[in-house]
Amino acid sequence: MERIAIIGCGTMGHSIALSAAWAGYDVTMHGINVEELERALVSIASKLQVLTDNDLLEIEEVESVKDRITTVTTIDDAVKDATFIIEAVPERLKLKQQIFKQLDKLCDPSVILASNTSAISPTDIAAKTTHPERTVITHFWHPAHLIPLVEVVRGSKTNDETVKRSMALMNGMNKKPIEVKKEVPGFVGNRLQFALLREAQHILQEGIATKEDIDAAVLYSIGRRLPVTGPFLSADMGGLDVYTDISNYLYKDLSNANQSAASLQELVEAGELGSKTGKGYYEWDPSFTKEIHSAREKELIRYVKQDRGG
Repeated sequence: MERIAIIGCGTMGHSIALSAAWAGYDVTMHGINVEELERALVSIASKLQVLTDNDLLEIEEVESVKDRITTVTTIDDAVKDATFIIEAVPERLKLKQQIFKQLDKLCDPSVILASNTSAISPTDIAAKTTHPERTVITHFWHPAHLIPLVEVVRGSKTNDETVKRSMALMNGMNKKPIEVKKEVPGFVGNRLQFALLREAQHILQEGIATKEDIDAAVLYSIGRRLPVTGPFLSADMGGLDVYTDISNYLYKDLSNANQSAASLQELVEAGELGSKTGKGYYEWDPSFTKEIHSAREKELIRYVKQDRGG
């Protein structure tokens, strides 16, 4: 069994640590100071309470999950006994390169060095290491303890053994890993997500429908099918001849914008960034924020139960 170290205990780091400990792995979680680690442990405790409230974890199991997470404030201590390291620090290339250079010197060549980045090239991250073959991306999706997808992304020098061990660990953590065979911006998930967002922005910008109706079109149609059938299964079920005909007449009219729509850029320039500022496309007052976050968490938990046969 891999011995896991998590470098970074913020939004993603502590949630990845919880995922590993929940699956039975011993985890060492690194934070830059005691205060940061204490906040992470409070967040983990809160998430564990939600899991027990929803019958995903027995109350008597909570302490054993907590006990599997050790906290440290130095990278040296974090990686001392680790065989698999997952970096989850802010999305800044120079910072990641600095950490990977340090990890490369500290760790035996057999130790896998993974990054949780959602955007940065694994080849670039490994550029300053002497063993780039053991560097890989393991991109967890937020919230990491509830979303099953992990994208395992090869760099130009990542070897097969690194990918094999990464896929095995993600499966061991009860995730649904996919292998991204070539590094491309956005990997797979974000390319699909932002292709949908680009067309949604275009439809709104052109006055074809309101933001509420565009959201509803997704929620009550493809959103209902996607948990069972992805795009290729859906095409097979609908008939590839039908999908070819639709593609041939529709694609030429779809957005091919190479930047955000003006309406989105105007919101950003006005400092209206969504839920974190209280206003974006929607008004995020406390009651609406609680309602949406609660609804999403409830739905994600329902799928976790379904995945686990409960």
